[in-house]
Amino acid sequence: MSPQNQSKEKIYEAEVVDSSVIDEGVFKKVLIKAGRTIAQPALEAFEMILDPSTPTQARVSLIAALTYLIMPIDLMPDFVPVAGFSDDLVALTAVISLWSQYVSPEIRLRARRKLDAWFPV
Repeated sequence: MSPQNQSKEKIYEAEVVDSSVIDEGVFKKVLIKAGRTIAQPALEAFEMILDPSTPTQARVSLIAALTYLIMPIDLMPDFVPVAGFSDDLVALTAVISLWSQYVSPEIRLRARRKLDAWFPV
């Protein structure tokens, strides 16, 4: 990679890191409302964003998927009973499957711990 491309990558990465600050309180409220089924892939995506080994391109698409989840009005509005979060689940699982090679056992463990804390069984 040329020095010019490396410089652009660092600027781009800094922007992604700055934009990846997600209010965990708001995030938790949405996930509690959405339920455990949607919370699991959402927490994996969230942990992938926070993990320094996740490539910038993956972070960008994961941030987009989580933003789609948090937005109450989207393709299928979240307030619609039963079906409201179905499009969010599809978007999340599609993006995570795209970047599945970066979901480490540590990421899964951190996501699982949060899931169990937020949704006690």
